[in-house]
Amino acid sequence: MTQLPLLSGRQVVKILEKIGYRVIRQRGSHIRLSCPGRKSVTVPNYRIIDRSLLKKLLRDIEIEPREFLNW
Repeated sequence: MTQLPLLSGRQVVKILEKIGYRVIRQRGSHIRLSCPGRKSVTVPNYRIIDRSLLKKLLRDIEIEPREFLNW
């Protein structure tokens, strides 16, 4: 299994935007994204997102870590 890198919340949002998600709103330190035909996701705008949290976010939106890293 590929180990996920340590990324900031902003970096995760940029990758998700390349995949097709778009920012719906931001409230405090949390950014809500949506994509037609996929589940919405909330990404915390932290300096570093823990690998376990990133893994959970990817599992929630049904994207494989390898696919995510290719973007």
